Amino acid sequence: MLEARGLTRRFGGVVAVDEVSLEVAEGELAGVIGPNGAGKSTLFHLITGHLRPDAGRILFGGRDITSLGPDRRARLGIAIAFQAVRLFRGMSVLENVMVGAHAWSRSGFWEAFFRLPRHRAEERRILDRARRALERVGLGDSADRPAESLPLGQQRIVQVARALCGEPRLLLLDEPASGLRAAERERLAQLLASLRGEGLTMLLIEHDVAFVTRLAERITVLDHGRVIARGPAAEIRDDPAVVAAYLGQARERASA
Repeated sequence: MLEARGLTRRFGGVVAVDEVSLEVAEGELAGVIGPNGAGKSTLFHLITGHLRPDAGRILFGGRDITSLGPDRRARLGIAIAFQAVRLFRGMSVLENVMVGAHAWSRSGFWEAFFRLPRHRAEERRILDRARRALERVGLGDSADRPAESLPLGQQRIVQVARALCGEPRLLLLDEPASGLRAAERERLAQLLASLRGEGLTMLLIEHDVAFVTRLAERITVLDHGRVIARGPAAEIRDDPAVVAAYLGQARERASA
């Protein structure tokens, strides 16, 4: 479903992503891991369209989307759950989730302004989708609560529900477990496993090796912008290059 071919991105003289290639098959939960500074976030933003590569191509369903912006990619069925919580304060959980349907909304400004029949029918469909998405992630009882009143773990899950409201073909997750407590991480892991079981295609980019290897069928490992390992989770955990990359960072922190 998704294929990145030789992606490269430079910031001045720094090569943040260096000829990175990866594939995500339909129905697969694929993972990308690496120590801090490995280039994971830059790769994520290249795939979402928030950054343009200096070289390489991105294909989605066989179509070259390298030059398309985030809005065009969303209309093709690519949804995003960012690491930083991006919720609308002053709006309910349900209203925040409804925003995720914007990619396929067809009503124009005047239809919405005059509340014409097509707009009202579309609004009902969006509301139904949002309620189903909240039930799907286990937050149906929180629909009417202010979104900002939820704990961080549930706010992250609201972002997943918002992405699901658009009924995506591919869900991109940027370090969703970052900063969560153990119980919150466990709930998130169970949710992603459930979505994987439903056949949703996902790409999970994360720092935590244990979290990703528990969920992903195939994993790509980055270090200093380059792919240093690729394969099934069981192989990645014991790969000498992966162990060295993470241990090297741990030693640097310990000596700082």
